[in-house]
Amino acid sequence: MTDRPLSYRDAGVDIDAGDELVERIKPLARKTMRDGVLAGIGGFGALFEVPRRYREPVLVAGTDGVGTKLKLAFELAQHDRIGIDLVAMSVNDILVQGAEPLFFLDYFACGRLQVATAADVVKGIAWGCEMAGCALIGGETAEMPGMYPEGEYDLAGFAVGVVEKSAIIDGSTIAAGDVVLGLPSSGAHSNGYSLIRKVIARSQVDLGQAFDGDRTLAEAIMAPTRIYVRPLLAVMQALRIKGMAHITGGGLTGNVPRILPAGVKAELVQNAWPRQKLFDWLKSEGQVAESEMHRVFNCGIGMVVVVAREDARQAVRILRDAGEPALVIGGIKPRREGEAATIIV
Repeated sequence: MTDRPLSYRDAGVDIDAGDELVERIKPLARKTMRDGVLAGIGGFGALFEVPRRYREPVLVAGTDGVGTKLKLAFELAQHDRIGIDLVAMSVNDILVQGAEPLFFLDYFACGRLQVATAADVVKGIAWGCEMAGCALIGGETAEMPGMYPEGEYDLAGFAVGVVEKSAIIDGSTIAAGDVVLGLPSSGAHSNGYSLIRKVIARSQVDLGQAFDGDRTLAEAIMAPTRIYVRPLLAVMQALRIKGMAHITGGGLTGNVPRILPAGVKAELVQNAWPRQKLFDWLKSEGQVAESEMHRVFNCGIGMVVVVAREDARQAVRILRDAGEPALVIGGIKPRREGEAATIIV
């Protein structure tokens, strides 16, 4: 036994490392600043003023993590893009209700703070915020000895956006005859990774092998979630979008029904969009049924957009002009009792 005074560092928490991380984060956060930010990183709370151009502003909030994709990030030591996934999962979710993302906060928790790793993660978060046009105005870094294995961390975040009350998108006006547009995904995004990891373990594949053109299998699996904010906001300024579904956990057949009113169904044509090689590999190596693929993965479509038939051509043009290769992937039809709300033919 010793009478030596104990410090917080003796208990496993390095305050100096936390301070160093904050200093590294500040210039990253500054790049994301936008109108409305009154006080950002450094205070006890961040301050944001709702833009005055909104007459009846409604705030929309969403929170999420990146799931077990983190486990692969640890194994592959790929930390600088997982933050893009974190931002994308929340900003895409609030976007589907017509909201313009305003600001984002993150939560990073670990057993022992490794400043370089944490800074890489936050760099990705800042990149995601820049893509979404929202400000990174705060967050929390929690160092909790004994809570996480060495080299691992947990990650969560939330976004707040705003929409004019009269412009809220809720799917209620979707009707038979409307057109379904699909916006391509970059891969599996941040969903289905427990199954993906199971397939990797079964196949005992080398993730560093060449897989799709000049990409390795690891690069295909870890491709960050696409952020659809800017092109879809451009469409919203020009015409009325009736409904949008962010294709996350639950896949195409689980997410599209969430925006459909009673009495209609979405009929999607499977060969209307190209499916990335990754999904064919997962299906083959894991012997995954096609119905299960559609229930777990986005299968190549990261966002579904429903518009009136007369607006479809203009919506596709605006999206493509904004660099978003949108496709017509199906339509809305009457739904009989007992029919599935979304079918893929």
